[in-house]
Amino acid sequence: MSVGTGEDGAALAALVDGDDAGVSRDAFDQVGAVADAVLYEGYLLYPYRRSSPKNRVRWQFGVLLPRAWVEQDGPVTPGISGSADSWYQQTECLLRAPDTDAVVRVRVRYLQMQDKQVEEAGGDGRHRPVESLRTADGAAHLSFEEAVPRESELMVPLAELLRGGRTARVGAAGGAESEPLPGGAGRTVRRRREVHATTTVVAEPLAPELYRLRVRTENTGEAPDPRAPRHTALRQALIATHTLVGGDGVEFVSLIDPPGGLAEQARACRNAFTFPVLGGPPARAGTAGVMLSAPIILPDHPQVAPESPGDLHDAAEIDEILTLRTMLLTDDEKAEARATDPRAARILDRVDTMPREVFERLHGAIRSLTPVPPPAERPAWWQEGGDDGPAPATDTVDVDGVSVGGGSRVRLRPRGRGADAQDMFLDGRTARVAAVFHDVDGSVHLAVTVDDDPAAELHGWYGRFHYFRPDEVEPLTDAPNAAGSVRSPRPQSPRPRHPAARPEEGRLDGRP
Repeated sequence: MSVGTGEDGAALAALVDGDDAGVSRDAFDQVGAVADAVLYEGYLLYPYRRSSPKNRVRWQFGVLLPRAWVEQDGPVTPGISGSADSWYQQTECLLRAPDTDAVVRVRVRYLQMQDKQVEEAGGDGRHRPVESLRTADGAAHLSFEEAVPRESELMVPLAELLRGGRTARVGAAGGAESEPLPGGAGRTVRRRREVHATTTVVAEPLAPELYRLRVRTENTGEAPDPRAPRHTALRQALIATHTLVGGDGVEFVSLIDPPGGLAEQARACRNAFTFPVLGGPPARAGTAGVMLSAPIILPDHPQVAPESPGDLHDAAEIDEILTLRTMLLTDDEKAEARATDPRAARILDRVDTMPREVFERLHGAIRSLTPVPPPAERPAWWQEGGDDGPAPATDTVDVDGVSVGGGSRVRLRPRGRGADAQDMFLDGRTARVAAVFHDVDGSVHLAVTVDDDPAAELHGWYGRFHYFRPDEVEPLTDAPNAAGSVRSPRPQSPRPRHPAARPEEGRLDGRP
């Protein structure tokens, strides 16, 4: 990936030298592929064409716009997800350091929007802007909006952060470049507006060797017209903004599953429009040497699928289906995609030249195997007579000595390590069990509706549930078991169902 630097990029990079830089760079490189997927989330993870409906709504995540534009109708409401436009992004996390000689490294990354304008050469030597132009070599050239990756980084001693911190400019300069088209047909002009932004890093002590670190990035630009449409304001925005935090002599604490004794300090961290998770391999239980603070919700230690051959689509398990869809594009569609954006052209090149053995590797892999429990008294569903066994609406399961089944009320306690981030939001909420599902591998899941969800009855009618394992709930023994008092899941079948993709956990990249 071609990486630009911000206004202070060279000066800040000059602060990074010696062994400290090597340690921090290695740690950052370990989460680099994930960070790149975040960078292009909502922009171009697939060779979309200019005419594609997908490209009518772009730049969805981590967008920091000028404050006057964002607050034209009042202050924004902070949240942990970066899918809402804001003028700032704030990360708070916990770090451990044996002494204040430790050094903290911060890297801010984002996209800067640029306009690509195709201009046709006229007989008078002048150029006029056009939407598209086909040159004598048969190539199409389209006017569109592109993005340039930017990053700025600084390295600050922990002692300085405790004395008040440091603020650095992380914006990007404006500019314009012109590139002639073949045969003198015209030229392509790329123009960028200047982006003004700062990042402030401070720390405060919480306990011996324990500190709260705050990284706050703000768009400090002035919007010429606060009532301008969003696509105009985007020219002064930081897009897909995210932050990597590492350093030498420090380790970061998980906010999702903090080590024992640090849960209260973790809950006190206030994150706005971003979601920090541990990156790279764990240092100890619940800690790591890098924190990735992204505008999309990720688990601790996110990683790309090892089967993904580099920078291809979103580097996850759906690369195979996206590759197949790319292969099925017509020649005209591929030509339009290549003319839309250079990144789309590079994705097409990778797909068109992918060796067969690499493509076959994308088909998937079994990540882990769960030991099969001893055979139960009733036969499995695939055996003769099995369909007469499991009945999700009436089955029960023992939870802490309490029989739990359809109609039982429980308190949700999603397991810490490995729990889905969406489930963590429901920690402590009460819910009603609708059904007990037995999976083909012998595992059991409870389908529940949350008590204070105003659409709970509707979810029960349509069979849209949250799914939890029996060890992730606490029976509410003060409430009678009202088995049969809720609607059975539809369609009802005695055959056990797999608690597949939960409807509440859709993709975050905007793809259908």
